[in-house]
Amino acid sequence: MPFDSSTDPAKNPTPPGPEAGRESFLARPQLSAEEKLSGDMLVLTTGLMVLASVLWLSVYWSMGQQYSVSISLAFQALSAGTIAFYLRTRKLQLFAMIQLGLILFTPFAMQWSIGNFVTASGVSLWGLIAPVGAVTVLGTRQSLPWFFAWLFMTVMAGIFDFLLSTSIARIDMQTVAVFFVLNFAAISLMIYALLWYFANEKQKLRAQVDVQHEELRVEKERSERLLLNVLPRAIAERLKRGESNIAQGHADVTVMFADIVGFTKMTEELSPVETVKILNDVFSMFDEIADKFGVEKIKTIGDAYMAAAGVESGAQVHYADAVANMALEMLARVHEYRERTGEKVELRIGIGTGPVVAGVIGKKKFIYDMWGDTVNVASRMAADAFTGSIQVDLTTYRRLHTRFRFDAPHEVEIKGKGRMQVHHLLEKQ
Repeated sequence: MPFDSSTDPAKNPTPPGPEAGRESFLARPQLSAEEKLSGDMLVLTTGLMVLASVLWLSVYWSMGQQYSVSISLAFQALSAGTIAFYLRTRKLQLFAMIQLGLILFTPFAMQWSIGNFVTASGVSLWGLIAPVGAVTVLGTRQSLPWFFAWLFMTVMAGIFDFLLSTSIARIDMQTVAVFFVLNFAAISLMIYALLWYFANEKQKLRAQVDVQHEELRVEKERSERLLLNVLPRAIAERLKRGESNIAQGHADVTVMFADIVGFTKMTEELSPVETVKILNDVFSMFDEIADKFGVEKIKTIGDAYMAAAGVESGAQVHYADAVANMALEMLARVHEYRERTGEKVELRIGIGTGPVVAGVIGKKKFIYDMWGDTVNVASRMAADAFTGSIQVDLTTYRRLHTRFRFDAPHEVEIKGKGRMQVHHLLEKQ
C-alpha cells in the first residue's frame, strides 16, 4: 500500500485548537510584589466605587432616574467581570486599562443622564478616581493621559452645561446640596483611604527591601571575608573586576615555610578527628600571628604552612622583619600549646628572600600560589632545619642581622642548589 504523506503527523501537525488559544490567553504571569500591590489597589478602588454606586443607585431609583440606575448597574456588572478576569489571569495592564476607563467615563455618563453639573451634584468628580488610581497602579508618567482625559471631559461637560442650560429640568436645591456634600465627602474619603493604604503598603514593601538589602550586605561581607581568606586584597579586587590570568612578578619577597615535625607518624597514632583538630588549632594560631604582623598567608600543604611578606603594594618596608617576628612567635606559641595540651607538636621553619612570581590558578576552587627559586629555597630551608629552629638563607640574614640575633654561619647541602651558607634565627635584639 503506497504511503500517503497527508497522513504523516510530522508533515501535517494538528493545528492548535481553541483550547490552546484559551490557555495562552489565560496564562497567569508572575507578578512582582509591587505589581501585586498595584493590582490589589485597583481591586480595592473598584470595590469601594461599586459599594458607593449601590447607594447612589437606590437614591436615583427613588428619584425616578431609571436611566441613571441602568448606568450604575452596568458599571457594577462590568466591574465585577473585570475583577474576575484579573483574578483569573493576573493581566494587570489590561485590567487597569479597562477598569480605569470605566471609572473615568461612568460618572460623566451618569451626570449627563441626570442633567448638568449642578443637578447631578457634581457626580462627575468621581471620575477623578481614575487618574488618582493610575498614579498608584501605572505610575506617575502613565497617569498623565488619564488626568488630561478627566480634565478634558470636565471642560466639555461644562461647555455642554452652558449651551443646554435652558433645557435642564430643575431639581430642589436642598436635595442638590445634600448630594454635593455626599459626593465631596465620599470622594475625599475614598482618595485619602486609597492613598493611605498605598503609602502603608509601600512602607511595608520598603521595609522588606531594606531587610533584603541588609541580608545581601551581610552576605557580601561574608563573601568578601572568605575571598580575603584565600587571596591577598589586591588580587581579590582584580578577580572581582573580572580579570583572568592574574599573575604578577615581585622583585623582593620574604617567604616562610613551617613544617610540623613527624606529623605523618602522629597521624598513625591519632584518630582522624584528633588529627584534624590539632592541625586546625595550630594553623589557626598561625593565622592570628600572620594578621598580627601583617604577613600574608599563602596556603597550607598537608602539615606545612606557607606565608610571605612584601607581596602587597605599599607593603611595610621591613617585611623581612615581619616574617622573622612571626616565626619567633610561632615557635613560642607552639611550645605553649604543647605544654597546655600534651600534644607532641614540634616545628621547623625556613625563610628565604628574593624574587617570586605569584598568581591565581584555576577557575573552580582556585588558589593563590607562588613560584620561583626563592620559594624553593625557603622550602628547603624548612626541610633541612633542626627541630624547633628557624633556618634562613644568606639574603634574609643580611636583611635582619642588625636587628635580630643569629648563630654562626654554616654551610649545608641544599637539593638543587648545592652548598649554601645559612643561619639560624635565635631572637630579636
